[in-house]
Amino acid sequence: MSAVGYWAREMLDGGEPYGDYQSMGLSNRQYDILREVVDEARAAKRDQGARAAGELIDRRVRPACAAGYRDGGPSRGPWQS
Repeated sequence: MSAVGYWAREMLDGGEPYGDYQSMGLSNRQYDILREVVDEARAAKRDQGARAAGELIDRRVRPACAAGYRDGGPSRGPWQS
C-alpha cells in the first residue's frame, strides 16, 4: 500500500495526521491527492458505508498519484527558472 493510501485510511478512520505532510512521508503533491481522496471517501462512507469508502480509496489513490507524477516530478516552482 502506498503512503497516500495508508494515510487516507488512517484519516478516514478518524486518525489525525502526524505533523505536517513531510513528517507523514508525503510530498506536497501527494498531500493534495490525499486531501482530495479523503474528502471523497468521507462522502462515500457517509452515503454508502465504510466498505464503499475503502474501495474508493483503492480505486483513486494509484491513478491519482500516477497522473500527478506523469511528468516525472516537480517541474515548476520558485526554485525553477
